[in-house]
Amino acid sequence: MRHPEAPRLDLVEDLHGHRVADPYRWLEDPADERTVTWAAAQDELAAQLLGSLPARPSFADRLTQLVHAGAVGIPVWRRGRAFSTRRDPGQEHAVLRVTEPDGSVRVLVDPIALDPAGTTTLDAWSPSWEGDRLAYQVSVGGDEESQLYVLDVATGQLLEGPIDRCRYSPVGWLPGGEELYYVRRLAPELVPAGEEQFHRRVWRHRVGADPDTDVLVHGEGSDPSTYFGARTSADGRWLVVSASVGTAPRDDVWLADLSGDAQLRPLQVGVDAQLTAWVARDGRLWLHSDRDAPRSRLAVADPADPASWTPEAWTEVIGQSDEGVLSDVALVDGPDGDLRVLAVHAVDATDRLSLWAGDGSGRLAEVTGLRPGSVSGVSAPPEGGTTAWVGYTDYATPPSVLRWDAADPAALTTHEQAPVDGDVPDLRVVEAHATSADGTPVHLFVLSAAGTPDTPRPTVLYGYGGFNVSLTPAYSAQALAWVAAGGVWVVANLRGGSEHGEEWHRAGMRERKQNVFDDFAAAAQHLIATGWTTPAQLAVMGGSNGGLLVGAMTTQHPDLVAAVVCSAPLLDMVRYELFGLGRTWNDEYGTAADAEELGWLLGYSPYHRVVEGTAYPAVLFTTFESDTRVDPLHARKLAAALQHATSAEAPIVLRRELSVGHGARAVSRTVGLAADQLAFLAAHTGLTPASPSDTEPPTGG
Repeated sequence: MRHPEAPRLDLVEDLHGHRVADPYRWLEDPADERTVTWAAAQDELAAQLLGSLPARPSFADRLTQLVHAGAVGIPVWRRGRAFSTRRDPGQEHAVLRVTEPDGSVRVLVDPIALDPAGTTTLDAWSPSWEGDRLAYQVSVGGDEESQLYVLDVATGQLLEGPIDRCRYSPVGWLPGGEELYYVRRLAPELVPAGEEQFHRRVWRHRVGADPDTDVLVHGEGSDPSTYFGARTSADGRWLVVSASVGTAPRDDVWLADLSGDAQLRPLQVGVDAQLTAWVARDGRLWLHSDRDAPRSRLAVADPADPASWTPEAWTEVIGQSDEGVLSDVALVDGPDGDLRVLAVHAVDATDRLSLWAGDGSGRLAEVTGLRPGSVSGVSAPPEGGTTAWVGYTDYATPPSVLRWDAADPAALTTHEQAPVDGDVPDLRVVEAHATSADGTPVHLFVLSAAGTPDTPRPTVLYGYGGFNVSLTPAYSAQALAWVAAGGVWVVANLRGGSEHGEEWHRAGMRERKQNVFDDFAAAAQHLIATGWTTPAQLAVMGGSNGGLLVGAMTTQHPDLVAAVVCSAPLLDMVRYELFGLGRTWNDEYGTAADAEELGWLLGYSPYHRVVEGTAYPAVLFTTFESDTRVDPLHARKLAAALQHATSAEAPIVLRRELSVGHGARAVSRTVGLAADQLAFLAAHTGLTPASPSDTEPPTGG
């Protein structure tokens, strides 16, 4: 294969004593004529190669069935009304609905009705405490630049919007629905050039008023990359404001009594720990924190008594578990009206439910009716009740909702099942552990079709390993399509995630980032050593931070895998902070502005680890031109570097996509992307799927 030519600059910079070459610096500028010409040639190459892949039609057929499985979101309750999302087979996007107390259902926000082209996405939503108003945020073209609207729930009438610059804004309603707290960036003309994505503030806003008249609540003088949270109590007395600099795993938290002087007083400031705080219906201040408890605990204090806010004075309700990580809670009532806590713990990346006494006297019951899988959240009416709702998914079950009731605390029943259009393969899920370079065990989920032989097969190894993200079992059309075709799909729970709490996260960040790549390589070696696959049949796949992961695998272990899908990746770790939201991640990775931290970054930065004359595996880069989180320049630069350096015949391909970004997208575009990715991996690992119409779905025990 002949790759497009890319001029190499003789550009070498001295950074803190390191000689750092950057021959493709010009590819950072999408408007540069050289970039435009090169990108057009890459488009032509990608279209020719991907369009001719023999497995693509089969994967597209199967994915169309599996992706069109529905999805149901966990309900948010307000005064008898339930707000939730649902996507049915055939719909491009989920719609936001309200279920009235009489059981009737109405659609409140339909992204396709707003934009038939399918480029508008629903980013966030929050009903008022009374359930009569709804704040929601939408963005267009994948840019995630959320605009805020408010509508009347009963009539559907638009009361507010759009208010721009509301990306990543929480909404905290005050009782009555006339006012809310939210987060909005400063106007571009008020911030230095290049910092328009930063400089957030917390504001108090009256619905229908000019946003320029909003009252500034908090944020003046903060670090420009700070993200804020704002949360109110249902009675309107208490306001909690939180702040974290970028994605740092630590929170500053303040509490204000709105019935008094409304001054924000520090609950936790300058502490290296995460804390979520809220005042619940019982009048107590609830505290979910990993402070002195890396696997998290739940405690209470008195919001009116600052002396009780210190950890030493907290009353513990759920202590730190020896094994599980406390990830979510909901307050419910027992049959006798006593306050209880429905808690979610993750053990080896599989969620468990249990019931605890609200007074801290201990565990009351295990919810044994939960199948092995993932709980996406637990929800209960803020005014109380004996019922809760549980979001659930596993590798074969699309996102659905289960119902829990205090009358039978060990059981769960189906509340709303996501529909499935087509056959889901009968899965065999095996849990295994690889051993990383330093002896750390790394948990793996190995998925294959039931009844298939235990012989080496084409295998996709998927991972993420960062930002405290846990890869628990979840429905994946891409994984199911690969398994249905006869392959093996493996999910690795690497350091850097939250599978084992904050210590596990920190073992894979900053100077310890190489641990993540070692874990991933160990997973690959384990799959080969135990007979699941061979290097010629093994592919790796990841996106965003997971794109960095597979980029590191490509440059550190090119002989270990046959094919790579690297999607929306970070790859030039010397200059990542200069683009998109990169500067918000320097607590996760380190900063090139510091001499020591630059050394960490250069140690694994994929773009800087390319060695000319190396036989690199087949690589498919997939990028999204409206991505405002991870700039597509990363994939452009590494694609050019690998195309120049590789001595192998395997192709290095860049697939670009317009009018989509880093996050949500229409279902049809999901199918197209996934079909290209799987067909590429199949072509280079030897997988030859048959069309779903030609075969029966796998069966077995």
